[in-house]
Amino acid sequence: METDAFSASDGKPVIDALITGIHANAARLSQIDGATGDGDHGINMDKGFLRAREILGQEPYDLARGLSVLGKVLVTEIGGAMGPLYGSFYLDMAAASGGADQIDGPLFHRMLAAGIAAIQDLGEAKLGDKTLLDALLPAQAALAESLGRGETFTLALGHMAEAAEQGSESTRDMVARIGRASRLGERSRGFLDAGSVSCAIQMRAMADSMTDLLAPEAVSEAGG
Repeated sequence: METDAFSASDGKPVIDALITGIHANAARLSQIDGATGDGDHGINMDKGFLRAREILGQEPYDLARGLSVLGKVLVTEIGGAMGPLYGSFYLDMAAASGGADQIDGPLFHRMLAAGIAAIQDLGEAKLGDKTLLDALLPAQAALAESLGRGETFTLALGHMAEAAEQGSESTRDMVARIGRASRLGERSRGFLDAGSVSCAIQMRAMADSMTDLLAPEAVSEAGG
C-alpha cells in the first residue's frame, strides 16, 4: 500500500527532476518566449537551474535545502523578471516546509500556497493576465480540491500537474496584460506564455518525482 507522505530528507530526486525538466525544454522555452518577448527565458532558466545543481553537488540533501539553494540562485544570478519570481517562489516554499520530517499533501499545499503568495507580492498579475499564474493558480486549486475530496497525495499531485498543463495551454487565447508581451496587446493572442509553460514543466516534474517517492518500492528502499 502506498504511503501518503515522503521523507523530507529526499530532496535531491525532486530538485534533479526540476533541473532535468527545464534543461530538456530550454530551447523550446526560448522559442516560445521569442514570439512575444526577448527569447531568453529558456536560456536564463537553464543557466540558473544548472548552477543550483553545481552548488548542491551529488550528495543527498533535504527538500528545504534544495528549494532554498535553487531559490537563491534564481533570485541572485538570473536576469529579467522571472528569476526573482521563481526564486521567491522556491525560497518561500522552503520556508513553509518548517523543518518537517515528512512531506504530506496538506504540507505540500501550504508550501505551494506560500510560494504563490511570494509571486503575487512581487507583482500585480492575476488569473487571465497571460502569466505563469495561469498555470500555477489552477494547479494549486486542483491540488486543494483533490485533497479536500480525501484523495491520495499521489492522485492530488497528478491533478495538480494536469491543471498546470491545461492552464498553460489556455494562455494561447489570452491577451497579455503584464510584462513585455503586454506591449503587443491583441497581437499577443495566439501564442503561449513562456512563463506558464515553464511553470507547467516544473509542476509536472515535482508531481512525477514526488509520486516516485510515494511509491511502495521507494518506501522499501528507504527502509533498507
